[in-house]
Amino acid sequence: MKTFNGNVLFLDRSNINTDEIIPARYLTENSKEALKPYLLEDLALDGFDPSSIKDIGAVVARANFGCGSSREHAPWAVEVNGVNIVIAESFARIFRQNMDNCGMIAAELPVAALDELFREFSREKTTLTVDTEKAALTFTAEAKRKTISFTLQGFEKALVEAGGWVEYAAKNY
Repeated sequence: MKTFNGNVLFLDRSNINTDEIIPARYLTENSKEALKPYLLEDLALDGFDPSSIKDIGAVVARANFGCGSSREHAPWAVEVNGVNIVIAESFARIFRQNMDNCGMIAAELPVAALDELFREFSREKTTLTVDTEKAALTFTAEAKRKTISFTLQGFEKALVEAGGWVEYAAKNY
């Protein structure tokens, strides 16, 4: 199973699309590692600097994360940068499925919970600890701590525990 803990990158915007996650001009790359330096290179978000993506383990965004084309490169670019969990109000269906296939977590939270996270944690260095057994996310910054439940069950949980679809299939078929 992958590690789901780490520093949090807050992206306060909805509809972050696959072209912003990994620009199309890099789709000719033939390895995940080659995608690494280009994560979020074209993201349109005031005050965001793509070079700030260092030593992160989680992304928190708004609704419809991963919309756009169905390319696998978008979750691969996220994964190769050490991010195995993205937290948002909702995800584009194919992006979410590609995350599941990679053994990553696409955690959906209600708007009120996301609003609180952005208000309380986005301006501070925040770390995330994920308990996959209890399906709990714990955010910590200085003396602040907040634990929020999320849904992780069924086949999605099995894929996460196996490390992705290929690992799951190898173990079960």
